[in-house]
Amino acid sequence: MLYLIAEHLGFPGVLNLIRYLSFRTGGAVATALLIGLIIGPKFIGWLRLRQGKGQPIREDGPQTHLAKRGTPTMGGLMILTALSISVLLWMDLANSFTWVCLFVTLAFGSIGFLDDYDKVTKASHKGLSSRIRLLLEFAVAGFASWLVIRQIGTELYLPFMTGVSIDLGWFYIAFAAFTIVAFGNAVNLTDGLDGLATMPVIIASVAFLIIVYLVGNVRFAAYLGIPHVPGAGDLAIFCGAIIGAGLAFLWFNAPPAAVFMGDTGSLALGGALGAIAVTSHHEIVLGIIGGLFVVEAMSVIIQVFYYKRTGKRIFLMAPIHHHFEKMGWAEPTVVIRFWIIALILALAGLSTLKIR
Repeated sequence: MLYLIAEHLGFPGVLNLIRYLSFRTGGAVATALLIGLIIGPKFIGWLRLRQGKGQPIREDGPQTHLAKRGTPTMGGLMILTALSISVLLWMDLANSFTWVCLFVTLAFGSIGFLDDYDKVTKASHKGLSSRIRLLLEFAVAGFASWLVIRQIGTELYLPFMTGVSIDLGWFYIAFAAFTIVAFGNAVNLTDGLDGLATMPVIIASVAFLIIVYLVGNVRFAAYLGIPHVPGAGDLAIFCGAIIGAGLAFLWFNAPPAAVFMGDTGSLALGGALGAIAVTSHHEIVLGIIGGLFVVEAMSVIIQVFYYKRTGKRIFLMAPIHHHFEKMGWAEPTVVIRFWIIALILALAGLSTLKIR
């Protein structure tokens, strides 16, 4: 919105700064952070008043989690509010990629909200049926992928190789939709401990802020041998808003958490990262940068698959962060060590930009 106003006025004086993507990205971080910190206390109080008992806690989980009873959920609404206002304020309203990513984020957040609402009202951790939820997610992701490929094409680019791609044709829509849905649910599965999902999402957003900026710049893209996507650079503003909103939420989500993001936040943030990766032609790199989320999701898939066929468990409890809790690791130990892993994987993902 500010960009549209400044452009209409001809970028006079200090408004000329808005012309620069780096300035608007910094503005998006600061705006989302400030909004989140301001609305946080009242928002949490409102959630606590409305929800009463808060998010249901699994009886079969680590016993230390029972102390979290009464903590309100749906804190993702706070993240989405700060993120949306910041993006709309600093984005170029003519950039269709930003609109698509915002659509996926808010739509996935709405699906997560329905799931959280069902859990809270029924005092059960089950929520919506997985079939309905996946159907809604794939409908949103499929439509978004169709919108994106009309501008970026259907090539799947391979990391570590310069200019090597596979044209998937219309199958790319299914692949892109799967990427968005899979990552949304992977982040959702990771969100089980205070701050566990929030910081890795912030780390992944920092990595993709760099990637989309480079992908959107024709000179940098040519130098690094990565696909150039005109207009993708504006997604740096979107990544910045995620970072700012995530930091604000972490302020209240730090142990002991005053609020949980719930499916409202985790599905939305995971879907957002998936959409950004698809738009920037870095879907495979997302699997490296967000490797922690991939491992969390795979631990659940492996556990369920193995248990159904043998009646035995590979992990003491899935997702895998609960396995380490059952082994005796304190919750802050699990969280901080997983943060370190997320940072290492993000650096490994960024290295693909040069190792080609």
